[in-house]
Amino acid sequence: QVQLVESGGGSVQAGGSLRLSCAVSGVTYRRYCMGWFRQAAGKQRQWVSAILIDGSPKYADSVKGRFTISRDNAENTLYLQMNDLKPEDTAMYYCAARPDDYCLILTSSYPFWGQGTQVTVSS
Repeated sequence: QVQLVESGGGSVQAGGSLRLSCAVSGVTYRRYCMGWFRQAAGKQRQWVSAILIDGSPKYADSVKGRFTISRDNAENTLYLQMNDLKPEDTAMYYCAARPDDYCLILTSSYPFWGQGTQVTVSS
């Protein structure tokens, strides 16, 4: 079955960095658009970043220039390098997979999700 397992979350101070990972199994990973989403307490889940099957990255304006998404098709792993973290980045972060070479930002367009990893940024 399809499994997405996130790791790498934690607590950091503002200005710090974290690297999230998402290990994917049960799909032909290289044929999937992969995305990162986040959900802060009491808020809706929002799109953060996505990477197409050709490796082209996309970012939400709020993280552009601070976050870098990458994928390792040999290891079936997705990454999100987060630098210069801010308190407003505090959220549960989820990776998601979409069986298409076109990435969308709608949560409903991703059929497969991980369980999430918590990121907490203190000021």
